[in-house]
Amino acid sequence: MLGIGGFANAQTTKIDASKYPAPVTFTNEQDHANMQQQLGIKVLRPGPSGNESAPNAANYDEAKANPCPELPDILITNADQKVTSQEMWWKTRRPELVDALEREVYGKLPENIPDVNWEVKITDREFVARTPVIAKQIIGHVDNSSYPLIEVDINMMLVVPANAKGPVPVLMMFGRPSFPAPAQPNGEDMETLNTSFKEMMIKNDPSLQALFDKYPAYNPVTRLPGPNFFAPAPNGDSPSTEQLLAAGWGYVTIDPSTIQADNHAGITRGIIGLVNKGQPRSPEDWGALRAWAWGAARALDFLETEPLVDAKKVGIEGVSRYGKAALVTMAFEPRFATALIGSSGKGGTTLHRRVFGEAVESLTGGENYWMAGNYMKYGAEESVFGRMDGCDLTVDSHDMLALCAPRPVFVSYGIPESGDAKWLDQKGSYMAVVAAGVAYKLLGATDLGVSNDYMKEKMPPYNTDMLDGDLAWRQHDGGHTDGPNMQHFIPWANRVLDYEK
Repeated sequence: MLGIGGFANAQTTKIDASKYPAPVTFTNEQDHANMQQQLGIKVLRPGPSGNESAPNAANYDEAKANPCPELPDILITNADQKVTSQEMWWKTRRPELVDALEREVYGKLPENIPDVNWEVKITDREFVARTPVIAKQIIGHVDNSSYPLIEVDINMMLVVPANAKGPVPVLMMFGRPSFPAPAQPNGEDMETLNTSFKEMMIKNDPSLQALFDKYPAYNPVTRLPGPNFFAPAPNGDSPSTEQLLAAGWGYVTIDPSTIQADNHAGITRGIIGLVNKGQPRSPEDWGALRAWAWGAARALDFLETEPLVDAKKVGIEGVSRYGKAALVTMAFEPRFATALIGSSGKGGTTLHRRVFGEAVESLTGGENYWMAGNYMKYGAEESVFGRMDGCDLTVDSHDMLALCAPRPVFVSYGIPESGDAKWLDQKGSYMAVVAAGVAYKLLGATDLGVSNDYMKEKMPPYNTDMLDGDLAWRQHDGGHTDGPNMQHFIPWANRVLDYEK
């Protein structure tokens, strides 16, 4: 799926649209209704309100939060056999979990996904705080020759310390790429630019000549502030990117919106729409979370060709919906070495069958484009197959964490008092991490260091480090971000990945 340079995009030539099926254009409501109709669902239960005074307020009573407290056993096969060896895990149980999670929750990757050809568009030498860096804007052109009416160009930015002695570990983050500190022209070049710019402005509007004569020393183009070499070294309050670079790491920012839109209406566009030739997806098809994870895996394809990067030490990071995507990426793409999963809630590390804050119905009724179409079944009140809810799922988020094993995973949350809302059900995530520990121990890795009794283990107070294992948990005292935990993630990741700057 990887090519470097030489890509001729089908959009560069005139397209005879009559040769291809016209792409369907849905509103958000139409896409949701289409999937509901495909599944034979007559009535969906509405999701709860985040407003605690609303009539349909979400449940925050812990006594009502576990209607089906017994989780599906990670180490019992579909044939009701106990998994007793690593071989049994890899050959039997893990494939069973992958199949169920793909079919019912996140969707399967189609077989006919086109190749991606990566182009380094711009390379710039910059400074981030006091660290000299090399920044590369990289575009992944998806081959759309089979359906040129949809174009997908994945946008990402790679930033690595310029003074590194060798290839560096990299944390890939879902977000909006930008050059961190674009290099600027020197004084002589800036004078040339201003002279040309003034001439151009006067030619366009001769009256400006008098204005420039009045202020002869004024230059319309000025330099931005340069790097502050006397600034203090980055600390735990510094931006995550500065902390990573100071620790000898690089980072990649990849734009999920250039892979797949974050809405229902975009489901017939983006990579999902390209593969489906602009037509609606089926209940088994992948959703946006799986599409974003696919894009991250293709970005890793590129990083494996980049000599500045240690491709064996590439992690994936995200917060909120992108925390969900980071978990999906880590679970289904075994080449990622580690993950930092921030405040991911339902569809991420929080247990689906928990009824606390955000509910299964929140996703089936609003953001089901994140998931496989089949996931909508678990919000059905009346349908051709009857009534179903989260308790009918044969898998849950602890299984997703188990798919990551034995690779190290750091689960991060903030606190409701600072803005990481109760809606996210931090405890439901902690329970999943505790339960997933059995898979880590089976595979010779270490878990949180507590029992795997997810109903009895109490979530520790915030700012408690649970960082001694390959599974890590830390709830910081900040809000809806993993920034306060970056200072803890980096040394933890250095240890579990055996990296020294």
